[in-house]
Amino acid sequence: MLVLSRKVGESVIIDGRIVVKIVRMDGEAIRIGIEAPSEVPIHRQEIYEEIQRTNQEARTAGRIPVPRLAKPAATHAAVPAPPKPI
Repeated sequence: MLVLSRKVGESVIIDGRIVVKIVRMDGEAIRIGIEAPSEVPIHRQEIYEEIQRTNQEARTAGRIPVPRLAKPAATHAAVPAPPKPI
């Protein structure tokens, strides 16, 4: 983990496309601004964890186990030899 000290108005750039800026300090709370491309999802950690939990539940809810099929019995039928050239 990278730990940095930043002052109000200073920024950190991630991957050349995400800017995290210290906007304001309210007592012990720090307000940050995040600029990122629209395809980059940004969530508070507790929201991200809730999304992950909900997705996991959706993947497993109501799932009926698929019965395993028996392997077919091997057949050893004679294969005819190819015709001989004349």
